[in-house]
Amino acid sequence: MKITVVGTGYVGLVTGTCFAETGNDVTCVDIDSNKINKLKNGEITIYEPGLEKLFIRNVKEERLRFTTDLAEGIKDATIIFLALPTPPGEDGSADLKYILGVADDLGKLLTGYKVIIDKSTVPVGTAQKVHDAVAKNYKGEFDVVSNPEFLREGVAVEDFMKPDRVVIGTTSEKARKVMNDLYAPFVRQGNPVIFMDEPSAELTKYAANCFLATKISFMNEIARLCEIFGADVDMVRRGIGSDDRIGKRFLFPGIGYGGSCFPKDVHALAISSEQVNYDFRILNAVMRVNEGQRLHLIEGIKKYFKGNIKGKRFALWGLAFKPNTDDIREAPALYMIDALIKEGATVCAFDPEAMKNVKETIGNKIEYAENQYVALKDADALIIATEWNEFRTPDFSKIAASLRNKAIFDGRNLFDLASMKQLGFYYQSIGRAIVN
Repeated sequence: MKITVVGTGYVGLVTGTCFAETGNDVTCVDIDSNKINKLKNGEITIYEPGLEKLFIRNVKEERLRFTTDLAEGIKDATIIFLALPTPPGEDGSADLKYILGVADDLGKLLTGYKVIIDKSTVPVGTAQKVHDAVAKNYKGEFDVVSNPEFLREGVAVEDFMKPDRVVIGTTSEKARKVMNDLYAPFVRQGNPVIFMDEPSAELTKYAANCFLATKISFMNEIARLCEIFGADVDMVRRGIGSDDRIGKRFLFPGIGYGGSCFPKDVHALAISSEQVNYDFRILNAVMRVNEGQRLHLIEGIKKYFKGNIKGKRFALWGLAFKPNTDDIREAPALYMIDALIKEGATVCAFDPEAMKNVKETIGNKIEYAENQYVALKDADALIIATEWNEFRTPDFSKIAASLRNKAIFDGRNLFDLASMKQLGFYYQSIGRAIVN
């Protein structure tokens, strides 16, 4: 099939590359000429495990091409994906200016039947708005389909190539056949392609992300209670996770969720609800819990240092919002950095992939170490904000020798309490007893 993907961000590049991997002819379009030039030269512009190999192979085989010219990009395509940003507006609602701007442009360029697919996470009613924007300038036949993505950063290639489900919103039989044929190679093991109307598909994506965010915030509330009652959140987690009605995933407590999806989507659905005069009380509570959880560990740090961390130096392991990505959007580590700096502390951080993005965002407000152990030099304590695998079994003798105090504040519960006690560390994690 001839496919165009408009937008070469995280979703767009993964989508384009994976469709090319199954033999489709894919053209990716973006207005950022610098990014397009890099992609044309075989330089991948995001970090995602497993993606670079597929990207290089399909560029070499000329199944994956890039252009800044929308007219050139859609010329031969039957299928056009819109994988464009939907950033929060001033009120937190999803801003559709990029999607509707491209839809308006498409209306001026179409010359025959196309299936235009919303791949971005968009509010209910967006498919109709895209249809109206195209139809202003094009009176021929076309369909607009909602096909939300369910990609987890760090395992996005696997999620795309072997989806547990594909959700497609369309009431057009013609578009339905196109979409069935398009996704057939990805669901050969029988995982469902679920067809529904466009508004239901749009709401499905928000509902999924908001439910998962709710699970995370719920467990963070349980972790707070564990700290008060003297219970162990890991035991509680195992106890409820073995119930198949609840499941084991998204039950790990920590310092809050971040990334490009959960914070934005929870806020956007809450705003959409307000706009139709519905008070989505659970989502408002989820947001409040998450905001507080980001700084929960800071309270423990200040208590350890008797309320004053001015002049203290902290080593920070992890900047990305989760491991196996360089994405720092809404990363809890950034909120912790702000809080520490406001209290007069300094920070030296290490992250395997995200330091470049942090430096571009906050500059030299903090120091950046070449590895995790260099970050420890002369630090008063270690803070762990991202659960990268290389942080799970560190050399504790190096940590002890480098820190001024044998104190670790772990926002991801990486270490065993008994082991930390035996090693002689002051160790505070989330929802578990403090080792002292």
